Amino acid sequence: MGRVQDLTALADSKPFIKRSPQFFSAIRFQETVFALPFAYTGMILAADGLPTFYQFMWITVAMVNARTFGMAFNRVADRHIDARNPRTASRHLPSKRLRVSDLAILSAVALGLFFAASAMLNKLALVLAPVAAMYLALYPFSKRFTWTANLLLGLALAIAPSAAWIGVRGSLDWEPVLLSVAVASWAASFDIIYHTQDHEFYSRDGLYSIAQRFGSVAAFRWAKALDVIAVGSLFVMGQWMELSFPYYLGCVISIGLLVAKYRLVSPTDMSRVTVTFFRINAYISSAIFAATLVSILFD
Repeated sequence: MGRVQDLTALADSKPFIKRSPQFFSAIRFQETVFALPFAYTGMILAADGLPTFYQFMWITVAMVNARTFGMAFNRVADRHIDARNPRTASRHLPSKRLRVSDLAILSAVALGLFFAASAMLNKLALVLAPVAAMYLALYPFSKRFTWTANLLLGLALAIAPSAAWIGVRGSLDWEPVLLSVAVASWAASFDIIYHTQDHEFYSRDGLYSIAQRFGSVAAFRWAKALDVIAVGSLFVMGQWMELSFPYYLGCVISIGLLVAKYRLVSPTDMSRVTVTFFRINAYISSAIFAATLVSILFD
């Protein structure tokens, strides 16, 4: 108790500007690398090559700030749950290293920048920006009432490639849909695995997830099935958009990384889930982006 009081006093005594460096760790800014390469993949597919610097810049600003808004809002919404969960009790709000107002301000600033970047891209991007923001704000509450929460997280990340396509084309076409299906399946898969470690806490606290509903072993089966859907969607998209050999090489590399994922973690051994969550997912999204870029530029 004394430790928490000390941290509270420390947060209260530090000016806002001096607390701001902790914002990056609070929202796990480094995890932006998960979805951003898929957004860039949608961007170069829409441009059929390299976009203009203007498009690249504003798509990057939009994606980074959309994720920042979603994560900051999530931390505020889940602060009481995080405080009760031993795994997350040390996060910035439960441990009092940051105030609720800190992340509320960060969330508001990021939302404003997201809308501004969308406006700089085109009219459709601006019109759909509030829809995307509303979904990013609402999906974290889903674990309070449905075990499909992991799948809904996947849909949140799936916004990225289609949104980037809109940023370039100014229209929502069918081509990026398969890429969004792949991202939704891939993201839901790793979210299922990551939250398998919380299934006992979820059961005690009245929260929902696939692992809580069906058990850890079945949750891993769900994750593997979703990874199959993700890979299948990527291959079908490659055929549909007539991408060349380097793209399929990236898909094969991603399959190898997915196989490695299941060698690192299992329902009975989650000790290396952090390595799986951070490194392998970043490698997969980066591999698909790089392979797509090479395929388009050197076709």
